[in-house]
Amino acid sequence: MTATALYIVPILALLILVHELGHFLTARLFGIKVLEFGIGLPPRIVGIRRGDVLYSINLIPIGGFVRVLGEDSRSLEPGSLQTKSRFQRAVFFAAGALMNLVLAVLLTTVLVAAQGEPELRVYIAEVAPDSPAAEAGWQPGDRFLEVADRPVESVEQLLDLTEEHAGRPMAVTLLRGSERVETVVVPRRDPPPGQGRTGIRVTEAARARISVAQVERLSPAEVAGFQPGDELVRIGEYEIEDVASYTLALEHYAGQTVPVVVVRGDQEVVIDLAVPEEVPAESQLHVGLLVRQDILAQPVPWWKVPWRGIEQTLGTLVMMFQALGMLLRGEAPLTGIAGPIGMGQLTSEILAVSPAPIWVTLLNLTVLLSLNLAVLNLIPFPALDGGRLFFVLIEAVRRRRIAPEKEGLVHLIGFVILLTFMFFIAFVDIGRLLSGEPLLR
Repeated sequence: MTATALYIVPILALLILVHELGHFLTARLFGIKVLEFGIGLPPRIVGIRRGDVLYSINLIPIGGFVRVLGEDSRSLEPGSLQTKSRFQRAVFFAAGALMNLVLAVLLTTVLVAAQGEPELRVYIAEVAPDSPAAEAGWQPGDRFLEVADRPVESVEQLLDLTEEHAGRPMAVTLLRGSERVETVVVPRRDPPPGQGRTGIRVTEAARARISVAQVERLSPAEVAGFQPGDELVRIGEYEIEDVASYTLALEHYAGQTVPVVVVRGDQEVVIDLAVPEEVPAESQLHVGLLVRQDILAQPVPWWKVPWRGIEQTLGTLVMMFQALGMLLRGEAPLTGIAGPIGMGQLTSEILAVSPAPIWVTLLNLTVLLSLNLAVLNLIPFPALDGGRLFFVLIEAVRRRRIAPEKEGLVHLIGFVILLTFMFFIAFVDIGRLLSGEPLLR
């Protein structure tokens, strides 16, 4: 891990400040008395009082808080949280996550305005046996060019067109290697569970230049002669124009030796790569190559920029919820969970392989972490904002309040559990650093 890992410190400070500012401003709006605005978790290092509010900096730099009158007591003094309506309390608890969401939208909008938007390609990743797609001759690795005489620009568009043609023939033009393939498929009206109307699993990727960032020692890639900086042009019959085409090409040639065309300096070089039979989907390093992508974006008209910022942020948020669901169902490993130390390591690794300017990479990382903070804080666990919102929901259902001291005890227990978990994650992060194990795979 290099000094670039320290970039995570101002990023986390900004996210926490924005989050707590949401609670602070909402408290002011609803007349809730703020006792303390704290950055970090106690014990307190320094505190400055301005008016009735104590502004503090605390020792544990992995959180923050706004302490208000009546938050964990029966206090019915003027300005107490306990005197406010359910709606006002719910908004107060949700305001931090909302501010993180707003920050993510603003930063994404800045990125869209500065960079443009990527040109997305949609590929077939898997074809179910005896499905309409199999009958039409579709194969994993095929890229959608046109559906019903319309260029395919996203997975959402493909799904919409498929829905429109349920039970009716649909013309589909695919790109297979360098060959255009004209097909006709009839999407099913009542598909089997988990298969969809045509029986395929798809993947989406932005058009990009793909180059080698790292070559693992003693790997098939090192044996073949790959070098950092090589730009991948073709693997067998597959033009490498994005990360998906790279991954799908390796899956297609698993267990075979395939010629790979790369640009090295000013020359094209052909390298014979022996692709292993097993292709673990969770790692880029199955052939010993860590690749990076330089996304080729298109300018966005200024009047479309705000909507694109919202659209991209919501798309990222949906993927985050899907990943969280996979984690809760045990379909994703827990090894990717990281605390502040691990996030510093991840920042260093991302900056090492990203071809984008540092500010672009850091803004993208800030967007992801801001959305992460918003989502995690709304989990209905005691001591988190989501846990406090859950108590407001219970109150609305029961039509009477839970005793504040009982709720406060529950949140105290949750806080202790969270602190214990944070320290455990910190030890895991330190162990990962000492072992030299990368987070970015």
